[in-house]
Amino acid sequence: MTIAPSAISQRAMGVAESATLAISMQAKALRASGKPVIGFGAGEPDFPTPSYIVDAARAAVDDPTNHRYSPASGLPALREAVAAKTERDSGFTVDPSQVMITNGGKQAVYLAFQALIDPGDEVLLPTPYWVTYPEAIRLAGGVPVAVSTSDDAGFQVTVEQLEAATTSRTKALVFVSPSNPTGAVYSRERMVEIGRWAADRGIWIMTDEIYEHLVYGDATFHSMPTVVPEIADRTIVVNGVAKTFAMTGWRVGWLLGPADVTAAAIRLQSHISSNVANVSQRAALAAVTGPMDAVEEMRVAFDRRRQTMVRLLNEVPGIECADPGGAFYAFPNLSGLLGRDLGGRRAETTMDLAAFLLDEINIAVVPGEAFGAAGYARLSFALSDEDLEEGLMRLIRLAT
Repeated sequence: MTIAPSAISQRAMGVAESATLAISMQAKALRASGKPVIGFGAGEPDFPTPSYIVDAARAAVDDPTNHRYSPASGLPALREAVAAKTERDSGFTVDPSQVMITNGGKQAVYLAFQALIDPGDEVLLPTPYWVTYPEAIRLAGGVPVAVSTSDDAGFQVTVEQLEAATTSRTKALVFVSPSNPTGAVYSRERMVEIGRWAADRGIWIMTDEIYEHLVYGDATFHSMPTVVPEIADRTIVVNGVAKTFAMTGWRVGWLLGPADVTAAAIRLQSHISSNVANVSQRAALAAVTGPMDAVEEMRVAFDRRRQTMVRLLNEVPGIECADPGGAFYAFPNLSGLLGRDLGGRRAETTMDLAAFLLDEINIAVVPGEAFGAAGYARLSFALSDEDLEEGLMRLIRLAT
């Protein structure tokens, strides 16, 4: 039965589909049909979850305690472990009562805005941004205010830009380092400038630290509430096990912040999804309390692939690619390919170019329009070395 469009809520109609998931699913479908598709769209490690984490989940399945409801806030042992892990990794001290376990980092982002934003509140959102941020802001009734950054500025926003975009309705700033999609990593000095500006302005910060362990070269991860203590009481931190431990499918994230914000988010989650699956929580507990050897092995592999990707992208005529300092994405400028004859076809936008690349040479990239940055594209280097090189060589051959 077809439902008339008028029956669908304006809220649902106004939400765009996740472009990154859509591209990944399209690539998988084409691969299943026999096409030699190489996907650069996925935002997930290609490694299996470390075995000690899987073993903890197997043990949890056999424990009847995990067959029942548990607190909407998360298992007490996991909340305590996340608080301890946060102090260990970023130097930020929080009480376990300030931690809420969520169904992935994406739900943590959603609940952060639901707990903080009222209709009409404006949220400063540096671009390029992860595709979910503006949609989560809108679902809370907020207004995302794009603040453009550029590759020649390292895709980093300045205090002057933020000040120019601030109005009497500004409630919060989204701050992400390392960044998805650009891989930008803010220096401690720039972070301090931005944090102190927000503190002076009375503006909240929602900071996403999901890529904290994936930094390369001279880049160093810093946590906003640690380097700017005066903003800690107006900072919400979201994080999770997905990227660090190759656990995207386990769906465990967390939100931490001032006690009243966390309590509000817990009330919301109690009506949305009750508790996170207990087996997944037990696996996450093993992850955040266990050894970091596998994490470092993955980081080293990503670093190697990062260097290969940047080198090969910069060999493509018409492409310029900055060196990402973190995460596992490159965000090259593809404007030099637009309007050119490529295999008898011309693409005028990176949306068109992404469709053409998938059709013509069977590589999947996410166009920059999805991140508020037309003319660019996001390419993940979280895929095998062989596939990475083969996919980029296809691009070189097409553009040469």
